[in-house]
Amino acid sequence: MSSYVIGTLGAGEVARSVDGLADVLVDCVEGGASVNFMWPFAREKAIAFWEGVAAKAARGEAILLAARDAEGICGTVHLSTAVPENQPYRADVTKMLVHRRARRQGIGEALLREVEAAAARAGRRLLVLDTVTGSDAERLYLRGGWNVCGVIPDYALFPDGRPCSTTVFWKKVATS
Repeated sequence: MSSYVIGTLGAGEVARSVDGLADVLVDCVEGGASVNFMWPFAREKAIAFWEGVAAKAARGEAILLAARDAEGICGTVHLSTAVPENQPYRADVTKMLVHRRARRQGIGEALLREVEAAAARAGRRLLVLDTVTGSDAERLYLRGGWNVCGVIPDYALFPDGRPCSTTVFWKKVATS
């Protein structure tokens, strides 16, 4: 089991970490993860995505956590705090990604715990997310005490174009 550390990336650090974040996103898409992108997936598209997240973080609309091991960024999770004004207590957990080289080491579970804690510190007591039905991520959220809202058939596509269902989850967290 390798060692890793998880930390919150400040807005400037997100911008400086775009290359490492892009590496993780490219690896996940190349590995077949349904995370909004299709094959072929250009690295430039991954960089543009993370530059957008950096801009959101600079505006206070996102909190980004990253896991790092000896090789660099190996996982990440994004908390979108840009919600409608009548939902200031809520946030969306998005882009929970772990590089294939770092899977099965507890990084996903640790990222999930940390994003829940970060949400609570930010006063966000209700979290929502969605993931591919039947995936390892779905099992991770169930183990983490997340509640299933339901399953939407053929909600998205895998990078190769096959349809996949998504499971929508919610969880309440205690705010500090």
